[in-house]
Amino acid sequence: MLTVAAVIGSGGVAHAGAAAPKIVVKDGVTQPVFSYQDAIREHVYVESPVDSDRDGRKDRVRVDIVRPKESGRGLKVPVIMDASPYYDNSGRGNEAERKVYDAAGNPAKFPLFYDNYFVPRGYAFLAVDMIGTTRSDGCPTSGGAPDVLGAKAVVDWLNGRATAYRPDGGTVKASWSTGRTGMIGKSYDGTLANGVAATGVKGLETIVPISAISSWYDYSRMNGVKYWTDEQPWLADYVDTDPPAKCAAVRAELDQGEDDATGNYNRYWAESNYRRGTVGNVGNVRASVFAFHGANDLNVKTNHFSLWWKGLAERGVTRKVWISQRGHVDPFDTRREKWIATLHQWFDHELHKVRNDVLRQPRADVEVGPDRWITQADWPAPGARTLTLRPGQDGSLGTEPAAKGTTASYTDSAGPAGAGYPEGDLVSDPTAAKPYRLAYVSGPVPADARISGTPAAQLKVKLDKPTANLTALLVDYGEDTRIDYLGRGEGIETLTTESCHGESTAADDACYKQTRTKTITSPVNVVGRGWLDAQNRSSLSDPSPLTPGRFHGVRWQTLSQDYVVKKGHRLALIVAGTDADYTTETPTGARVTVDLAGSSVGVPVVPAGDADVSSLVAPRARDAWRGPSNVVLPRQPRNLF
Repeated sequence: MLTVAAVIGSGGVAHAGAAAPKIVVKDGVTQPVFSYQDAIREHVYVESPVDSDRDGRKDRVRVDIVRPKESGRGLKVPVIMDASPYYDNSGRGNEAERKVYDAAGNPAKFPLFYDNYFVPRGYAFLAVDMIGTTRSDGCPTSGGAPDVLGAKAVVDWLNGRATAYRPDGGTVKASWSTGRTGMIGKSYDGTLANGVAATGVKGLETIVPISAISSWYDYSRMNGVKYWTDEQPWLADYVDTDPPAKCAAVRAELDQGEDDATGNYNRYWAESNYRRGTVGNVGNVRASVFAFHGANDLNVKTNHFSLWWKGLAERGVTRKVWISQRGHVDPFDTRREKWIATLHQWFDHELHKVRNDVLRQPRADVEVGPDRWITQADWPAPGARTLTLRPGQDGSLGTEPAAKGTTASYTDSAGPAGAGYPEGDLVSDPTAAKPYRLAYVSGPVPADARISGTPAAQLKVKLDKPTANLTALLVDYGEDTRIDYLGRGEGIETLTTESCHGESTAADDACYKQTRTKTITSPVNVVGRGWLDAQNRSSLSDPSPLTPGRFHGVRWQTLSQDYVVKKGHRLALIVAGTDADYTTETPTGARVTVDLAGSSVGVPVVPAGDADVSSLVAPRARDAWRGPSNVVLPRQPRNLF
């Protein structure tokens, strides 16, 4: 780490005694030596390679820029970029900020703190309107190629490979930029960062995806079971503020391509799969990645992060991660001061090439309880081992299999509202017999047990129809105070007090409302959730209906998790039909018979010391304990932002 002041010239090499204007570095981070008030604010239109609205002209992407007034021939600066579809509809951040423009059409207010904080430290900040949104041309495609390639074109322009136009129509070069670019953003914004990184574009040095999608199929559904109906055209219409007729034909194609009738994966979904898709894939990623995700995010669910992270790890990509216990919440509203300090170090290291210790810090920060964070060498926890739990004929859950030939049955039936059953009904009183679910409960856990990774359900089932919707829930029963990720705010409460980070102008202040952790004391928490259309057990693209009356093996992963089960609590496996809270499927009415001896759930558990993970659950234990009844678990609102 640099422990004394130094300066970095336009070439990015630190040296002492250089003349201003220069970047100043002290104690391993850049210092706020440039005026935010006097910064240059301008906008350009970058020509993309696509014509998404089919008007015969390549779409142009609106790029709003704020950069130090000194940037140019004597000083070149790197770029922090937030490409978003939300600048004129939902807004950005916890306070839903939107762009504000001056009389000349230049940006006067940029949402979020990135501009206020980083421009004084020698960065340019770019707020980019995604294709088809705000002041960009074209039609949005809910994660498709135009969305990604429009943002990629901006990185290309910063590196001299694309053309941009001034408002008067003349061309303009980014002569003030080093070309080194970092993309950041939450939800759709972070998704665009993932997508652009997956193209392998040169000049994109790092991305900071916050609660970001890595495959839009996985956003819309899991294993053939739909979370949403008409998700793709609905979202495209929401972010598009043009007259409805302009992009109606494009939305009709999205509707056809998503294939809600089957829930299958197809060529349409391959375009918006950034892990292994037709536009980009994780094997192309050359940017470093600093990811953030909520372990209880039920909007952009945790498999988006865990599968992306796994692919990055397999390819040796430089990476770092924070995992919180909240839902779809930004780290700025979770752990603000620490987040800003770490992000500052990260961007300085990756974009200004400052020698600091950010990559020598532990790779993963994990919240294991309300405001209780630990660090570890990687994620999942390197010491995690699979604990295989098996259902018993008596309703127990242990490490020994049930007797051969033991079975139990339920029906994938409609609940009171005509869909399936809500999660509260599925987890209420697990010792009671209910015709629409099976429940298996362990004895008291003898010591705290931390789950870190991705549980997997394995069932041997027989149906009386060709398919059924299957739900597997891993549940923690035991009174505890947990983060209220299902409630309003998804784990945070917004206060009236503010904290300020960076410099302000009359039009754009650097102050934001503070938050505090919101908790709830409850007797039950769903730790793992997973869904499967049984006919998609072997392939997401080529369904194979089950032969009624015959047993078939099915296996699927639930959503990833990091969670501590407290001593004395009990773990349960709930197996059920259609989930009314998190899916929009119609129950099939199939009778589902489960071969208990051939069924289990694998749970990644971190053992204490040298303990065998199997000792955390008795081989086969059941007593007179009766679980909570009448559990009401609210379904999270549709918050895509």
